[in-house]
Amino acid sequence: MTSSRPVDEVKFIADHNVGKLAKLLRMFGYDTLFFTAKDDNEMVRIAFKESRVILTRDTQIMKRRLVCDGDLKALFIAENNSKEQLLQVLRALHLNRFKPFSLCLECNQPLIPRSREEVKSLVPIRVLNNYNHYMECPSCHRIYWQGTHWQAMTEKLEDFKRRVVMAEFES
Repeated sequence: MTSSRPVDEVKFIADHNVGKLAKLLRMFGYDTLFFTAKDDNEMVRIAFKESRVILTRDTQIMKRRLVCDGDLKALFIAENNSKEQLLQVLRALHLNRFKPFSLCLECNQPLIPRSREEVKSLVPIRVLNNYNHYMECPSCHRIYWQGTHWQAMTEKLEDFKRRVVMAEFES
């Protein structure tokens, strides 16, 4: 399945040790594969083939020839906290284009708008009665709507944007 990605200036592959970071990047609209296998060679192969930036806390990845020679971009994630990790990535790569809620947080696929009629059998009746805008993942078929969780995530996104802008202003 081919489709245009929401924020296509950079794509990531997140190592198993930064899984929460992968979800946060997806929340911002950045194409982020979450690599859970143990074979680092496969992760490097995928990153090279798909022009993805590797995000990792593994120092051995950073010592690979492709990374050291600059043929493959990788970012060592120094922070332990996922929110600080996100700020590190946004600042290090000067990312400021966001398309929130455009990717599935679970499987990284672009979300598709759905009508109330299309989701009526897929969401609780209270959700159907209270919300009008829905998105569906074409892969895992999760349904998203603009409820309280969405609002809380929007506030979190605004806070991150503000912190990134402040960091750029201070430097």
